[in-house]
Amino acid sequence: MRGRVRFLDTRPLRGSQPFRDLWIGTSASQLGGQIANVAVLAQVWDLTGSPVGTGAIGLATGLPMVLFGLLGGTLADTVDRRTVVRATTVGQLLAAAGLCAQALAGNRNVLLLLALVAMGTACGALGAPARRTFPVRLLPGDQVAAGLALTNVSFQAAMLAGPAMAGLIIAHWDFSAAYAAQAVAMAVSMLAMIRLPAMRPEGADAAGGRRRPERGGWRIVLRRPTLWGSMATDLSATLLAMPISLFPLVNEIRFEGNPQTLGLFLSAVAVGGITAGLLSGTVTGWRRGGLVQLSAAGVWGLALACFGLAGSLWLALGCLAVAGAADTVSVVTRSALVQLETPDAYRGRVSSVEHVIGVAGPELGNFRGGLLASATSASFSLVAGGLSAILAIAAVAATNAPLRAYRTPSAAVKPTAPGVADAAATAGQ
Repeated sequence: MRGRVRFLDTRPLRGSQPFRDLWIGTSASQLGGQIANVAVLAQVWDLTGSPVGTGAIGLATGLPMVLFGLLGGTLADTVDRRTVVRATTVGQLLAAAGLCAQALAGNRNVLLLLALVAMGTACGALGAPARRTFPVRLLPGDQVAAGLALTNVSFQAAMLAGPAMAGLIIAHWDFSAAYAAQAVAMAVSMLAMIRLPAMRPEGADAAGGRRRPERGGWRIVLRRPTLWGSMATDLSATLLAMPISLFPLVNEIRFEGNPQTLGLFLSAVAVGGITAGLLSGTVTGWRRGGLVQLSAAGVWGLALACFGLAGSLWLALGCLAVAGAADTVSVVTRSALVQLETPDAYRGRVSSVEHVIGVAGPELGNFRGGLLASATSASFSLVAGGLSAILAIAAVAATNAPLRAYRTPSAAVKPTAPGVADAAATAGQ
């Protein structure tokens, strides 16, 4: 099998009805989210005309992700995780309705817009740790990476279709129609979540009552080099090199502010991501997950530095496509590593740390990029960010031998609690 290209592994969709429901619901929410993201980006730019304004979107989403993501981790290890996801999905639906209402009312207050964005983000962050634990509970151990790859493919497809749909919706109607589309997508997601089985954390009583989670959610991350190394790699890549907030400025300076070009930037990232996702059978078959993630994260930083220097549209889009492909490989390998290395009793809290880093990191990185570009230039911000990410990732690789040597289990292996597995993991890796 060595050297052979393997395409997308669809066994999770074919063999598990609950996973199919989860995948449908998640795909719908991702598509709605991408449509709304473009609408928010365009509306904030329309209201402010400033990269600091678009960068503030990252701040409005990043801070709720940190606060409510960590709270959601504890909640996911305390009560039925399905209930958490259902409730937070309703909250996201209400936030989408609020965004639609403010657009219909002709709102010109950017703070109100960002407040509604923060509300939806807080609800999503509160439920994200519980949602992240679903694939490993619904699938056999040897299909977890494939299930995560399928979820990532749907995300990349949403990134590809969402911006184009948003552009068409906004051009033919207005911002309110784009937010209404998000609300419909969240309603579909809610219906899919209803069909899922109960998923109480291990250790909860049979009646589904609350339990006090054992201590150690943060401790298990810090004591296992594979976990903190994987998360540090992702944080280095996103916090230092995230480019989205700079797209309007780059488009304005280099491509005359054409709104179609702005959509192409986002779609190019998705094209690279979905291409890598369709070939993810090869990636999920590689057992050197830590080394794969480190390499992919380095390619991400290099591609975005090149994007900062690209003069032609096609070269710029090519760099973004490479970045999108590298991001997909990094996300799939990181997600599988984190879920497989974490005992179920701790998965909610460890997943909350992963969520905060994996989602808040990019948003705060967008804020960082916008601030640096306002003080220097878009090109400098992109190049400096990409090169800084490469250096930070190299530092993680140099200081974390267990992550470099990590191998994904060939069969389902149930992780044990801290204190037993930590010493073994540190010594054995």
